[in-house]
Amino acid sequence: MTSPTTWRRALAGAAAITAAALVLAGCTGTGGDQTIADKAPTELEGTVSFWHFFADREADVIQSVIDDFEAANPKVTVDVHSGQDDEKLQKAISAGTSVDLGMSYSTDIVGSFCNSGAFRDLGPYIARDKVDLGQFTDTVKSYTEFDGVRCSLPVLADVYALYYNEDLLSAAGFTAPPKTLSELEEMGLALTTYNADGSIKTLGFNPLMGSYENSAAHLGPLAAAQWLNDDGTSAVGSSDGWNELMEWQKAYVDKIGFDKLQAFTAGLGQEFSADNAFQTGQVAMNLDGEYRTAFIDDQAPDLKYGTAPFPVVDSQPDLYGAGYITGNIAGISKGSKNPELAWALLKYLTTDTGAVVKLANGLKNVPSTHDALTSPDLEVTPQFQVFLDIAANAKTATTPPSPSGAGYQQSFGDYWDKYQQGQGGDLADGLKGVDKEINDALELVSGP
Repeated sequence: MTSPTTWRRALAGAAAITAAALVLAGCTGTGGDQTIADKAPTELEGTVSFWHFFADREADVIQSVIDDFEAANPKVTVDVHSGQDDEKLQKAISAGTSVDLGMSYSTDIVGSFCNSGAFRDLGPYIARDKVDLGQFTDTVKSYTEFDGVRCSLPVLADVYALYYNEDLLSAAGFTAPPKTLSELEEMGLALTTYNADGSIKTLGFNPLMGSYENSAAHLGPLAAAQWLNDDGTSAVGSSDGWNELMEWQKAYVDKIGFDKLQAFTAGLGQEFSADNAFQTGQVAMNLDGEYRTAFIDDQAPDLKYGTAPFPVVDSQPDLYGAGYITGNIAGISKGSKNPELAWALLKYLTTDTGAVVKLANGLKNVPSTHDALTSPDLEVTPQFQVFLDIAANAKTATTPPSPSGAGYQQSFGDYWDKYQQGQGGDLADGLKGVDKEINDALELVSGP
């Protein structure tokens, strides 16, 4: 199974990311000595330090690909530091610790790392070695640069879709998963059952924000909702998609009751354990990433389930088939002692089809290059194919990079949490307040 830990996508980590962005913003430029040789070395040798966040079984997958790189370059030693989350990576780079190549689980650091120079500008290497950026899908390519500086490359992707329990849907008379949010609500309410005391026994779908992967980032593309304007300021208050999503979600919550949903959610198993509520049948439909297929294979192999694109707002049915995509990124540290070796390893991990496919098969993540997506060696089940299709959809979107890191998402998420509880006041006024909070933070990071 693949095991992205609970902090991997949680906005709880956004505060640390944003704080590091504020510190890093104190320096500008591309970071380090950007002078490179006219030609790449014909033979690689030396030691390169590689920091990544994977642990346990997933770290073994990463190591297997590193072993292949070392076998192909016998004079190279890769000094691997596994289990290093984004906060540790940021602190290490800021402190001048020996980091040559760093991998992050969050695209949210790209804005601050490119802006501050914590990761080097890869443009000179890409131009010199004639790396074809067209091999990457457009959306994943978009979250590896900021303000014209490409300081990272994508290392696989996470895509989000609807998981549904085939037995539960069939028993309730449903023959296909929902395609619109109104259909999701109708089916979800029909599939919800209650105990004698009125508490929830099983949920058709949990509409509560903060439940497992329910977040504004993951839902935004389902309404073409915009986060930022072209100038980097907040677009939350002026984007109709957010209004439609929030009004739908709040009405759904109200039909069941926030307190009931909160009590039910509090009693569910941990997301990345065998007690995951979808895997145990306590929730019939769930929003989740492609990595869940590996969890189910390992922890609930008898579960009959399907996957489908997540339902979209009723006003834009043409969005169906798209979704949210994010992923891992990697870049060369500004303090790298051996940037040529770091670049060679980065290029191998991100552009070598065999390496990308091996990583994708081992980690059960979506490949980020066209060749790997269509490789006959890629292990694909019908459930996993849905995520590949979403990744290739032109309307699939991601969260944009910002010098404030994930701060804008945290500000919006905090307000949405209040709103779903009935404490958010007038929605239009509340979103204007979110705009101001985001813009104030942006001004603090960017300076006058």
